Amino acid sequence: MNPAITLKPAKFGAEQRADQRQEPRRPGKGNVVVRWSNPRAQQVEGRLMDVSDNSFRMSHECSSLTAGQFVEFAHFESKGRAQVVWTRINARAVESGFVVAKYDS
Repeated sequence: MNPAITLKPAKFGAEQRADQRQEPRRPGKGNVVVRWSNPRAQQVEGRLMDVSDNSFRMSHECSSLTAGQFVEFAHFESKGRAQVVWTRINARAVESGFVVAKYDS
């Protein structure tokens, strides 16, 4: 084996996503509501799983939230506009990650 080459174990799933986070997250508590109106008005309520200053993750039952979509949101720490970064659907639940959208001033 070449001593100049360092092998690192591959990262998958949550470990890989955690590396992409730019802010520390805190455990979430309580409910979160997201609303959007394109192509029609919809509202989803779910459980806030974790939160940072500019993002949050929620568990819910709506499989139609898609990456890139903008929503209005409200939870115990904040409210405003956010963009869906990812949605994961598994047998037990649907989870989505959001980044809070900055308003132009």
